[in-house]
Amino acid sequence: MSGLNLGPEQLDRFSRHIIMDDVGPDGQKALLDASVLVVGAGGLGSPIIQYLAAAGVGRLGIADDDEVERSNLQRQVVHADADVGRPKVDSAAEYVTDLNPDCTVDRHQTRITAENIGDLIDDYDFVVDASDNFPTRYLVNDACTLAGQPFSHGAIYRFEGQVTTFAQDEDSPCYRCMFPEAPPAGTVPDCSEAGVLGVLPGTVGCIQATEVVKWILREADLLPESELLDGRLLFYDAMDMSFEEVPIQPNPDCPVCGDEPAVSSVAEVEYVETCAIGAE
Repeated sequence: MSGLNLGPEQLDRFSRHIIMDDVGPDGQKALLDASVLVVGAGGLGSPIIQYLAAAGVGRLGIADDDEVERSNLQRQVVHADADVGRPKVDSAAEYVTDLNPDCTVDRHQTRITAENIGDLIDDYDFVVDASDNFPTRYLVNDACTLAGQPFSHGAIYRFEGQVTTFAQDEDSPCYRCMFPEAPPAGTVPDCSEAGVLGVLPGTVGCIQATEVVKWILREADLLPESELLDGRLLFYDAMDMSFEEVPIQPNPDCPVCGDEPAVSSVAEVEYVETCAIGAE
């Protein structure tokens, strides 16, 4: 335990990890050495940020260009009423500092674009997609897949959520293997139009955070038998309180990760409307 080089407060803070045979001092060190980029500090991003900071992930990047609105507070639990009008990255970063002052937070108050995503993801071990729109989801998928960067995907709608992990193993699929392109604009209402159960993103976001922690520990050879959601899409229905798992098969014709990819850079894709990749 001396190799951890933790002070008494940190040993106390992470004691429930350190006494676990499957985590222990080496696992806590792996978490402290890890860096994770969370794209979106809203409904899904809130519990992800909360639990990764609490678990002791050493560096969190938070990317979001929005400001806090009062209507966010029903589900975005890292923000408070006093934060209305403030950049979400600022209120989220302050929440993390209050929870775990030893966690370094990088504030990226920007919209993720094809021009900046490469530099952003390159600086982190793992990426969590907690965005709320299709262009960002496809952009994160394409950039991470092309770079071999592991990432988690989550989405919520009314009473329903879905989550999966793309570990970038040899037989891993990608988001486009499931959904080659986004649905036409206007066919899927967003939360501002259809609403969302306030507690729903807590469940889905916690699953995403769990996948991140497991991935970090697996990379440290501490959870070799654990299974990630790689190749599996988990559906959650809060109305029925049910979970359903759907297998995701790699698509050999996928334009991003298939046998003969159609693109080699996100600069070749226009991330608007259906985010489709045109055939040559």
